[in-house]
Amino acid sequence: MPEHTGKSILCIEDERFISELYSRALLKAGYRVEIVEDGKEALKMAQTDKYDIILLDLMIPNLTGIEILRKLRGTPDAPDLHSKIIVFTNLEQRDDVKADIEKQADGYIVKAEITPHELVDFLAKLK
Repeated sequence: MPEHTGKSILCIEDERFISELYSRALLKAGYRVEIVEDGKEALKMAQTDKYDIILLDLMIPNLTGIEILRKLRGTPDAPDLHSKIIVFTNLEQRDDVKADIEKQADGYIVKAEITPHELVDFLAKLK
């Protein structure tokens, strides 16, 4: 049994294969992981501020990841969350859109360019 990191992750991802792939690696590394596929439900869960890290896919149903990010970080009335928000996508962004997202998020990862093991390493280095 891995030593528990004490950290919890909200994985907002609608592709079941991807969420299970990364979830397995994160659980093995000792994280607690909750997966949610629906944008509106994900926003409610993220606003509870009970997660240390939020992995946020951009293309999810009912509320996009960009809309969730803006509600969590991009408005004056956004909640004061302690969660680190990592945008986790395969969606190619124009440089200006990507730069805007990176200003509000704590990290930006292209799923196709990172293995589950590399994700675990990346998250372990978050401060």
